[in-house]
Amino acid sequence: MATMATINELQPPYKVGYFVGSLSTESVNRTLSRALLRLAPSDLVFTEIPIGELPLYNRDFDGDFPPVARAYKALIAEQDALLFVTPEYNRSIPGALKNAIDWASRPYGENVIARKATAVIGASPGQIGTAVAQQQLRSVLSFLQAPQMNAPEAYIWMRPGLIEADGTVTDPGTEEFLRGFMNAFFEYIERVLTVVPSAS
Repeated sequence: MATMATINELQPPYKVGYFVGSLSTESVNRTLSRALLRLAPSDLVFTEIPIGELPLYNRDFDGDFPPVARAYKALIAEQDALLFVTPEYNRSIPGALKNAIDWASRPYGENVIARKATAVIGASPGQIGTAVAQQQLRSVLSFLQAPQMNAPEAYIWMRPGLIEADGTVTDPGTEEFLRGFMNAFFEYIERVLTVVPSAS
């Protein structure tokens, strides 16, 4: 039987949980996240999804998640969409972020990332701008059935002084691009939430 579609009457503002893949307080991706929040449409309400206190995922926890993991999953479940702001470590996803995604997807049948609109972005001091890590993250999100905004892609070369500590973008072209990225994400969230697969 063909899957039907239903109209979701959820209206903005939309709740967006955001992940910063680095645990460093001085992370350039945390700085990037501040810029994204400043430039986002006012109809997006952001909550950081903290990942630093999660223990390493182990299948032995599936029968009884620790409180920190239960609270973490509940916070994700409350969101309408998810934004991933990630560095690239050794041409891959940071271990802390991958661990957090594993917690969110387990136990089997309780994946809280599924069907949430997602976007991926990242910054690096190098010109490759986290491109390889983003592709790996997209592969993981695809497996977890998370709809992804595929364009515009955003690989940010974080040159010194490009974004100030409070998230102010000093380069007009970069500011315009990041604002456009967040506007596109808002429109994508709206599309995902307007027509969604029926649960039946």
